[in-house]
Amino acid sequence: MPVTLQLALDFLDLERALRVADLAADQGVDWIEAGTPLIKSEGLDAVRALRDRFPNHRVVADMKTADAGRIEMEAAAKAGADFAIVLGAASESTVRESVEAGRHYGLGVGVDILGIAEPEPLVERMADWGIDFIAVHCPIDVQMQGGNPFDILERLARMTEIPLAAAGGLNSETAPKAAAAGAKIVVVGGAITKAADPARAAADIRKALDTGQSIETELFRRAGLEGVREVLMRVSTTNLSDACHHRPSLPGLRPITPGAKLAGPVLTVRTAAGDFAKSVEAIDRAEEGQVIAIDAAGAGPAIWGELATESAIQRRLAGVVIDGAIRDTDEIRRLGFPAFAALVCSHAGYPKGLGEIGGPIRLCGRDVLPGDWLVGDADGVMHLAKTEAVEMANRAQDILETENRIRAEIREGRTLSQVAYLEKWEKRSPR
Repeated sequence: MPVTLQLALDFLDLERALRVADLAADQGVDWIEAGTPLIKSEGLDAVRALRDRFPNHRVVADMKTADAGRIEMEAAAKAGADFAIVLGAASESTVRESVEAGRHYGLGVGVDILGIAEPEPLVERMADWGIDFIAVHCPIDVQMQGGNPFDILERLARMTEIPLAAAGGLNSETAPKAAAAGAKIVVVGGAITKAADPARAAADIRKALDTGQSIETELFRRAGLEGVREVLMRVSTTNLSDACHHRPSLPGLRPITPGAKLAGPVLTVRTAAGDFAKSVEAIDRAEEGQVIAIDAAGAGPAIWGELATESAIQRRLAGVVIDGAIRDTDEIRRLGFPAFAALVCSHAGYPKGLGEIGGPIRLCGRDVLPGDWLVGDADGVMHLAKTEAVEMANRAQDILETENRIRAEIREGRTLSQVAYLEKWEKRSPR
């Protein structure tokens, strides 16, 4: 039996959701979901609109009901939903009440086990409750840390006959893997809704499910630590800033080599202004792909130049960031080496050997530790703590994906304020 493809419309604005659904629905989509953000923003009018717009598709209301199961399932059914979702983390009475209400109103009920680390005991109890399917859902915030639904999906597929729905960051590469792991319903959101061409994206996922063969995609996947550099080289520092709640870049740094991109974990150097000994010695101690980050007190003379750059290139380093002075900038640009510095000057200091390599530093007013990440481009240099690098890289890619879809809508003839519904979402002041 073909795997069901469910399109999740996790928008805040109904008009945008309908635009994407219009493009993707006829490309092999079976079920269309009014996502939780859409229902919270637009209410059950979103379900009514989908029911009217797509009479030949099943409509899912992702209510994520946690209480009042009867009234919420009744409301979803009367709005035109074929299925609605209750949380497995809700009380047993709420889940049972939701199923009972669904039976009365001809509504299928799915149970989302989101947030339940060990769902097996619950799934065993649900065997005779009349559940239509179990949603194995990897939450967005967990996806951003590199998580996926496959482990739990495989575990549950071995123990239950209840159909399983897989959701959480799936795309044309991973959708067939979800089906192979036991999913009868594959739920895809961002890989379609954020695509520049949602129709093509939906068609690719449908083909991947039908053939069981992954179709490679560059976007719509989340990296672990081993893939974080690839993601950071793809996104911009503006994407990172937005992902980090508009965190500013390190102040006062200027790119030396136009167009050069820098991303890597740092080897830290602290030195006195003008003392280039530790900066040069750090090149020998750095590992391939590292960025040398130098705290030189934000002052000159220069502690880095062409010869240091030549050495760094030989060592395959990712770049240098200097809170201090650099020189030989024409030669550094010719070499194409990613370098950022607070100052440029012609004169160098002297190698006195003060300072240290591999300790905490203060870089442009920000505390930086060994193993933290720096990402630099024409708009500045962003600092990511080691503990947040994976999450913020994935969130930045999510920003990039969202902007790709917005860009496509603008090119269709709309303006940014129209696409973003700015007036609608302006903060309302209390009267």
